[in-house]
Amino acid sequence: MKPQVLTDLDMDKLMVPMAEIPAEFKNFNRPTKWNELQSTWFYSGLPKGTDFIAKEGIDGAVALRHLRTIQGSFEPKHEHKEACVAYLMSLWFDDVKIPEASK
Repeated sequence: MKPQVLTDLDMDKLMVPMAEIPAEFKNFNRPTKWNELQSTWFYSGLPKGTDFIAKEGIDGAVALRHLRTIQGSFEPKHEHKEACVAYLMSLWFDDVKIPEASK
């Protein structure tokens, strides 16, 4: 298998437009727990054993792959990426458990 080329249009399909993301996920002075998690994930990575608790009807592995693709993209502005990933995590996961030794 060869790497697949992703276009900007493909990325647009993965991301919620900034105008549609609730304000609480765009208030970087008072971040939600999901914004804080996105920031940790982006800047430091998440430790082995981090457990995302998917909401009913959500395939957690598919959701995480979707989020990882956004996180790793250079195309969107960082503020859009942060707000989008935080918002999508809030929609798709009930909680996340980070191993105690990593906190």
